[in-house]
Amino acid sequence: MPTNTVLSLSKEVAGALSAGDPVVALESTIISHGLPQPRNLEVAVELEEIVRAAGAVPATIAVLDGVARIGLDEAELTRVATEPGLRKLGQRDLAAAAALRASGATTVSATSFLAARAGIRVFATGGLGGVHRGWTDSQDESADLDTLSRTKITVVCAGVKSILDVPATLQRLETRGVTIAGFGSDTFPGFYLHSSGEPVDWRIESPDEAAAIMLAQDRLGTETALIVANPVPQAAQLDPALHDRVLAEALAAAERAGVTGQAITPFLLEFLAEGTKGASLEANLAAVRGNARLAGLIAAAWSARD
Repeated sequence: MPTNTVLSLSKEVAGALSAGDPVVALESTIISHGLPQPRNLEVAVELEEIVRAAGAVPATIAVLDGVARIGLDEAELTRVATEPGLRKLGQRDLAAAAALRASGATTVSATSFLAARAGIRVFATGGLGGVHRGWTDSQDESADLDTLSRTKITVVCAGVKSILDVPATLQRLETRGVTIAGFGSDTFPGFYLHSSGEPVDWRIESPDEAAAIMLAQDRLGTETALIVANPVPQAAQLDPALHDRVLAEALAAAERAGVTGQAITPFLLEFLAEGTKGASLEANLAAVRGNARLAGLIAAAWSARD
């Protein structure tokens, strides 16, 4: 576990890692950029409690005043939830943030990188970034994919955001050697939806099976991520017909408005939230809660391995 001026582990997280106890990393962009106040702080606390109930120590990650904090105390968590203008930091931004003593919430790419540097093997998030629709024209692809192709971490997620090109994203992950295992499912989750309809090559049924794949990765010398694709329960998913209709409207609205680049994702997500009267947000939160619980169970299974 590194100890330096740009990476700091909380006492609880450092103690758990030293003892070989289970730890789960949690990202912070959902707190600072994904939810309105004060619900964002409530959800942040709830997710940590879910991880604890599953038998693991939560390690919410953010960069504060240039220091990557692995595990936040109450004051730090509140700061991430309430500080105006907090930056959104990907992996590429971490060195600049450290040098310039900036503060920001960490995306999937930054959280994965920092968690792995700290010695954390399991990370829970909502959905991954991926290949954007119209990629052949814009070349717009999330940095998450590149980071996961060279970071040995297990990411529990509900697939990729459905505003993206899901088949193209799966193809890119295959090309980059990232293993995907559907948890109790033969298809890749659809983030807001139980299934995207796209098949996955591997299916697992238990946290122990996930831990067994992780152990095999170590024995083989694999240095890529394992994605455990955990579907949102069907009872909690967004109504598929409503999802498809509002997403089509959102894409058309974005094209009319000329929205491109980094602005496209927040535009589409906001349109979905408004167009579904908040139902998309509730499906998102149901997925994140399930992922936090499963990640805790996988971390516990990993910690208990022979």
